Amino acid sequence: MYAPPPGEQAGSPRRSAPWRRRPAAYRARARHGEGFREHLRLGRKGLAIGIDIGGTKVAAGVVDAEGRILREARRSTPGNDPRAVERVIVELVAELGQGHRIWSVGIGAAGWMDLDGGTVLFSPHLAWRNEPLRANLQRLLRRPVLLANDADAAAWAEWRFGAGQGEDRLVCITLGTGIGGAMVMDGRVERGRFGVAGEFGHQVIMPGGHRCECGNRGCWEQYASGNALGREARLLASANSPMAQDLLTAVGGHADAITGVVVTELALAGDSASRELLEEVGEWLGLGLANLAAALDPGLFVIGGGLCSAGELLVEPARKAFARNLTGRGFRPVAGIELAALGPKAGLIGAADLSRVSSRVRS
Repeated sequence: MYAPPPGEQAGSPRRSAPWRRRPAAYRARARHGEGFREHLRLGRKGLAIGIDIGGTKVAAGVVDAEGRILREARRSTPGNDPRAVERVIVELVAELGQGHRIWSVGIGAAGWMDLDGGTVLFSPHLAWRNEPLRANLQRLLRRPVLLANDADAAAWAEWRFGAGQGEDRLVCITLGTGIGGAMVMDGRVERGRFGVAGEFGHQVIMPGGHRCECGNRGCWEQYASGNALGREARLLASANSPMAQDLLTAVGGHADAITGVVVTELALAGDSASRELLEEVGEWLGLGLANLAAALDPGLFVIGGGLCSAGELLVEPARKAFARNLTGRGFRPVAGIELAALGPKAGLIGAADLSRVSSRVRS
């Protein structure tokens, strides 16, 4: 999804945002994040509802202008019926809106949004195919609605309220089943020309390597994700390696039950084989980050997602591999690599805040 700059409502005619009309000195500060963040602080202070739609649950919350969640609610994701999902969203907004004056609603979900921000082109978890979701929900909710890719929403939240505060060129990487990504560049979510930027997990990092669900071979997410961690652990256990005895014991001797979550838990508990497997994934992570640094030159990488529960057991090997593989190493500034600060609620917070900021012009 293309997230419009604050001052420009998604779908409305383009207009110069107020902060872009400030004097040159202000714009110079804005290029480094200072002026833009001032603009956000001085902007609308109303409440917004953020809704994070996943494959199994719909989580929602009332979020204030400082990124604090004031009230939460959730529902099960209602199958593959788009109308049923809309009804759940309406129910959650009605429930959370009691006792609060809600200005806008932000929807975050996996999938591709059009550049206008009104249509879900495709969602892997739901039956959204060219679905005009924003128009449908604005008619039902009678308030501004913004659609966001879930990774974009999480990146925005980390930039505004989490580990990315103070950094004007931020890349977020989400490690889970696969690898998701998003960028916040100079105060805006960057989605590329066609709205599908951030598919970092599908850079080919090992030509002819493992087959990926996208159809290619050797994609980054086949080596640096939770699925990759589980696969390598299952291979080790299936080979009857003595190193894998603790892994097999943890799953009752059934190698096919080993997942990335199991490996991470054992690694945190001190199992040497699990730590070695996690270190290998971290090294692949660092290699991919070095590739992204060569292409995008961010100031900071923020690493989030379920696999990050491993903490420094994952990130420290990534930092070392990043330093070894960085183009021009020793002769250039080096981007930081930090764990995300907001956890699984980042998408909800970011969707709410994006909707609040983007729809302010309608007040």
